[in-house]
Amino acid sequence: MAEAGQRRGGPALQLLAAALRLWIRQQCEAIDQLELDLDGSALQLLGGHLDGVRLQARRVRYQGLELESVTLRSEPIQVQLGKVLRGQPLQLDEAFRIRGLVRFTPEGLDRSLAQQAWRPLADSLAETLLGIGPLLAVTVRQPWLVLKARIPGSTTVRELDTRLQAELGSIALHAADGTTAMRLPMDPAITIERAAVEGGLVVLEGEATVTP
Repeated sequence: MAEAGQRRGGPALQLLAAALRLWIRQQCEAIDQLELDLDGSALQLLGGHLDGVRLQARRVRYQGLELESVTLRSEPIQVQLGKVLRGQPLQLDEAFRIRGLVRFTPEGLDRSLAQQAWRPLADSLAETLLGIGPLLAVTVRQPWLVLKARIPGSTTVRELDTRLQAELGSIALHAADGTTAMRLPMDPAITIERAAVEGGLVVLEGEATVTP
């Protein structure tokens, strides 16, 4: 399990980087590799201000989603350094915006959609786009995201090539033949700006508001 953090700016920034790493890990179910860099000076930090955070992580599990890689950059963040210096857990009291890019492997996305929390969405995709459910599997066949479902009462599996794209701040799947489409429900705190299948991976890019 690899991990890196801020190595510049003195002990205050290093301590804050360690506290942020702990806070990030507490938000996730698992992180294999995590690299974190803080933008700002010790003087700014004493005033409770951090210019931003840059994060890169690999093999992350968050809310049941298996992410192959995550790249994030935050806007300025207000921090309570005094509590951290006294050995207390980091507290982020104000919401802040982040920009980021996440990538799923086909296998990771398939396992994610099989989780209980995401199963209703997976089955809704199959029923809306394929006309049958439940969803059996998802795979990638460049440039398509392929949905699979078994025809009821049969061993025959129906497949549908879909085009992934960002639409109205959400993720939309359009059947390659133009017959069906579905836009996914989206948390209002998240805006998707790009969605695609690239290099055999599912790629999502956009902005989000983090509310501690």
